[in-house]
Amino acid sequence: MNPLSSHPPRTPRTSTVSNGNSLHGTSIYETQERKEEDDDDDEHNEEIEQEQTSATRIRREEVWREMVKTSDGRDKTFKLIQYSIRVYLLFHTTAAASRFLRAYTRRPFMQELVKRLTSTMSGLSFSRKTLLLFNWLSPLMTIVAQRHSVPFSSGNPLLPTSKKQEQTVSLLQSILYAPPPVLLGLVNAIADDLYALSLLGILGKKSGERASRFADRCWWLATVVGLVENSVERQVVGNLYHEVESRLYKDSMSGVTEKSKSTASRLEEKELTRLQIRDYWLQISRAKLIMDLVFSSYDVFRIQKFKEPVQTFTGLAAAVLSSAKLYERHKGTLLKKQGQ
Repeated sequence: MNPLSSHPPRTPRTSTVSNGNSLHGTSIYETQERKEEDDDDDEHNEEIEQEQTSATRIRREEVWREMVKTSDGRDKTFKLIQYSIRVYLLFHTTAAASRFLRAYTRRPFMQELVKRLTSTMSGLSFSRKTLLLFNWLSPLMTIVAQRHSVPFSSGNPLLPTSKKQEQTVSLLQSILYAPPPVLLGLVNAIADDLYALSLLGILGKKSGERASRFADRCWWLATVVGLVENSVERQVVGNLYHEVESRLYKDSMSGVTEKSKSTASRLEEKELTRLQIRDYWLQISRAKLIMDLVFSSYDVFRIQKFKEPVQTFTGLAAAVLSSAKLYERHKGTLLKKQGQ
């Protein structure tokens, strides 16, 4: 451009077409991303609302109705009543030994009440024994289901592969290959049934006492095995929890906001919540197993010191914890039915 020219310099004009295209292009992508984020937020909020509404719809009466339909649920219900009565009778015995309440506990109506509650407690114990008859079928079916899964070391190695797959192991072999907790459950249930048959008068009293002592030993061993499995499972859940928590911490440090969270991070949050719930119920199971271990140790090792109060309170605590676990299981089943 000549500086001595009389014409003014031309200023470069920006193309309106190119600007319009660039503006429209970015706005379209931004609106699409916002719509996707809003849709994800709406779906996440809808899932939370559905879980809350379905949880509030289920009443306690419905869960207890589903519980008492099963023999295990009736057993837990009877156990709660039985050990509640046992706690009351323990306090009554303590009050009868005191100087101030001795006259009150010796009144005729109190003595009659104690007799009725004692007979009720023994009747509930007998009912629980009969409710759990043939409970050995559950571990037996687990063992029978393994008959078609032949181990690598079993069978004739000279047979072709097709004939090896058609082979099924015998019941004795499947019992030998069964896990130790399943075997303990099978033997314990059979011994409990023999003791129940002695209470019914089918077997002799001495045979019933031997079966009862053997069942107590099996129960003690099963409780120890359960505590070991519980500690291993809690360790696995704890490792998974720390892994998910570290991934969420990395996402939070990268500047991710609540609205810009991806679907993967939300799934990890759900997994974190699920692992927290799982660890909570593992702690409940551990407490219940400890109560069972203390209770059974008094019978196995024949400890007499503080036997009645310790077995009373540990039995009641185990009944409450096991009933809470069964209640939560039936509640989850009802939630799944409503979700379908």
